[in-house]
Amino acid sequence: MFNLLDKRPTNVKNDLLSGVTVALALVPEAVAFAFIAGLEPMVGLYAAFMMGLITSVFGGRPGMISGATGATAVVMVGLVGAYGPQYLFAAVFLAGLIQIAAGAMKLGKFIRMVPHPVMLGFVNGLAIVIFLSQLALFRHETSEGVWSTIPSTELTLMGILIVITMLIMHFLPKYTKAVPAGLVAIVSVTLAVYFLDLPARTVIDFVADKLPESEAATASLQGSLPSFSIPTVPFTLETLIIILPTAVIIAAVGLIESLLTLTLIDELTNTRGQGNRECWGQGLGNSVNGLFGGMGGCAMIGQSMININNGGRGRLSGITAAVVLLAFILFAAPLIEMIPLAALVGVMFMVVLGTFEWSSFRIMRLIPRTDAFVIVLVSAITVIHDLAIAVVVGVIVSALVFAWKHAQHIYADIYTDEKGRKVYDLRGPIFFGSVHNFKNIFDPENDPAEVIIEFKRSRVSDHSGIEALDGVAEKYQQLGKQVHLRHLSPECRNLLEKSGDLCEVNVLEDPNYRVVTDKLG
Repeated sequence: MFNLLDKRPTNVKNDLLSGVTVALALVPEAVAFAFIAGLEPMVGLYAAFMMGLITSVFGGRPGMISGATGATAVVMVGLVGAYGPQYLFAAVFLAGLIQIAAGAMKLGKFIRMVPHPVMLGFVNGLAIVIFLSQLALFRHETSEGVWSTIPSTELTLMGILIVITMLIMHFLPKYTKAVPAGLVAIVSVTLAVYFLDLPARTVIDFVADKLPESEAATASLQGSLPSFSIPTVPFTLETLIIILPTAVIIAAVGLIESLLTLTLIDELTNTRGQGNRECWGQGLGNSVNGLFGGMGGCAMIGQSMININNGGRGRLSGITAAVVLLAFILFAAPLIEMIPLAALVGVMFMVVLGTFEWSSFRIMRLIPRTDAFVIVLVSAITVIHDLAIAVVVGVIVSALVFAWKHAQHIYADIYTDEKGRKVYDLRGPIFFGSVHNFKNIFDPENDPAEVIIEFKRSRVSDHSGIEALDGVAEKYQQLGKQVHLRHLSPECRNLLEKSGDLCEVNVLEDPNYRVVTDKLG
């Protein structure tokens, strides 16, 4: 039931129809995230249009949808509350420049280093976040921040419409894939509500709930084209100090979410996006947002999944979504205002079902416990705190687990050669995690006068390994014993301080590799 991915190849019709579906789903999300950041609804809609259009044209992942997101909106609240929207626009512009710099330095490739358990945790966590965000639509929130549950009759009707939407999206593809199931579901439920005059909450009701009572009656999503305007802030060092922290966080969170979403879509479509180009596209989108009064953003996994599930594969799908959204704002606001929230919630619930890795429950008992722990940890931190922190923590934990496991692999075959010298034939890498076990291999007090440490099957990987090797050589020197370091790379020999001239150099056989250290810097 949950395998919702449409395997159709790229074609213009799929991209166009899928783009229209995505445009409809973008509206409540953009409005909601604008309110989260303390901004006007139109600022979020402008951001969805500009981010969607620019990243679709210049980004590195065809079919991925970008716009105003909750991950970046929560970062903006403090700056908007303290200094106002103009400072935010300046921060968004600066965040774009930082992302462009990341693309120029080709940092996008490092997203490939994210371990698979972290990716699973990221996907599951975001699926839960998307689900929880939809629950807010079952309640009213006034402009004063007071919550109240919608009346039981409205709640029942909303539940029925959600189920109908989900059933249409589930069963329609079994009969025809000529039209995206999500688009058919939204249009069908909207027409049913309109012609049957059902008391269902609509998009404009959601907007009105968040406005002051004096403005709620005239609430509208009608707007004009975004206009160019340099943020009206003082161009001083003080301003830079104010906006820089927010800009850096927006840039980091935006790139992490965008590049992880890119990787996910790569796996779903069996294609490969361009991480560095996506950094450029995201940066350009945010820079333009800052100059045209948008709140910026990054890739949206929910809308991207809607697009992919409905057959949107090419850049045309994202371009269509952005252009159609702008057309709604300019010419057809009454049409999107009448869309029932239940239809959009139903679509997002199907996205949740298709995004969550249900197989992770089955594999939990089959994979190492540490990997299972990372999946749960990343998912929990994504839900409770923040996506960027969750990914960073997941990568750090995975790296520490990796280091710990490899630290156990250092050992030596010990024997005495024909000349009576004791030989330590090392196995495994020498690095920060294994230096303790490495030092415990040797017995300087009881060893003979000559000792050989053989590195043919070992390797010094970092500064900690160099220091450990120095320490072992020094112990033998203090006891007046000779130690020969055989098959050690030239760089390692140059970095050793305590071994003196005890290194036995074999130019023909010694390996040549670099060591991660700052001692030659």
